[in-house]
Amino acid sequence: MSKQSQTFEQSMDRLEEIVRKIEQGNVPLEESLKLFEEGTKLVDSCAKLLDKAELKVLEMTKGADGEPAETEWNDNGVS
Repeated sequence: MSKQSQTFEQSMDRLEEIVRKIEQGNVPLEESLKLFEEGTKLVDSCAKLLDKAELKVLEMTKGADGEPAETEWNDNGVS
């Protein structure tokens, strides 16, 4: 599966796997560098996906004036 088609959750799972491997400390330096590079690309990808999701939420919650409408949050959900 290409990096482009991975879901946010798949990317996060892979990122967690990379962190575990590197934290174990038994990965050779060259592989650690490759894992680190892959991890930084995944972080960038996840950030972009989150930005897109935030824009979509803002678009869906625009008020009559076109500005984002703020709603108060409570323990039972949005009021």
